Amino acid sequence: MMYRLLFTQVLRRFDAEAVHHATVRALALLSTLPLLKRLLHRALAPSDPALRVTAFGVHFPGPLGLAAGFDKDAACAEALAAFGFGHVEVGTITAHAQPGNPRPRLFRDLKQRAIINRMGFNNAGAQAAARRLRRTRGVPVVVGVNIGKTKVVPEAEAVADYVTSAKELAPLADYLVVNVSSPNTPGLRNLQAVELLRPLLAAVKEVADSTPRRTPLLVKIAPDLADDDVDAVADLALELGLDGIIATNTTIRHSGETGGLSGRPLKARSLEVLRRLRARVGDRLTLVSVGGVEDVDDVWERLLAGATLVQGYTGMIYGGPLWAARIHRQLSRRLRRHATTVPELIGRTAGG
Repeated sequence: MMYRLLFTQVLRRFDAEAVHHATVRALALLSTLPLLKRLLHRALAPSDPALRVTAFGVHFPGPLGLAAGFDKDAACAEALAAFGFGHVEVGTITAHAQPGNPRPRLFRDLKQRAIINRMGFNNAGAQAAARRLRRTRGVPVVVGVNIGKTKVVPEAEAVADYVTSAKELAPLADYLVVNVSSPNTPGLRNLQAVELLRPLLAAVKEVADSTPRRTPLLVKIAPDLADDDVDAVADLALELGLDGIIATNTTIRHSGETGGLSGRPLKARSLEVLRRLRARVGDRLTLVSVGGVEDVDDVWERLLAGATLVQGYTGMIYGGPLWAARIHRQLSRRLRRHATTVPELIGRTAGG
């Protein structure tokens, strides 16, 4: 209630990107304060054994994580974990630093509880992120690293560009994600076509497989793919031996500002793609569901439909800093009422 009042009376009156940067700076500062960070983690991080889930050999304290796009430069993952996220996906990170698209490029749609962004992978580059990821972690946090194509790199050189990022970041990641689904880098979504995606994923997978612990590799897809193309990507992921698929990124099918839309309007399509993927691959791949996740009911529904992990971002913007901790707490109580655990819940209502 207090955050809702703060958001409606104060935060919404300021530029969305300015608020975002101020929040990241505050969280980055918190990440440097060991005692406060540990106290918050003890109070808010998921601790119920019923919430624990293992995916691609990695142990997660709870199924709800933060999607890529918030912590673009791996600046505040520990603080975010202390606020209750079961994992934090940083990025999207590109091989070379880039400023992103011109401002304004981040917009709120309050009526739909949505966000539109055309950020354009603004980040300090793979080497800068790698320096941050090498720091000793003061609290436990599962960190996924999401990599994308540098804007100035032509499509013909995309594979080498992704490989450069993978070499820097895969050894430092708990899992690695190839992002070919943002609508804000020209031509990026073309790489979702299987004939272009196959050599890209194969090259990045070779890097991920060569790390000391073999870094799990996932691919993130768009909600705007035709159903046949969703199937084709799923088949390719199985063929190449990927560890999972993240579904879905933002959508361009909306009537607002140019850019990708996230939040409540994406809910139905995201769930539809999840169900289609589960029917196609069963439990042979880890499915991570993101898009329109707002509350514990959404997390519950995604788990039943076959997601092993669930992610949110816009839900936190409208729900406040305690959003993830609150959902994990509510999920814990619901699991107890049903005498079950997250691993036992996954895919219960899925076909196939």
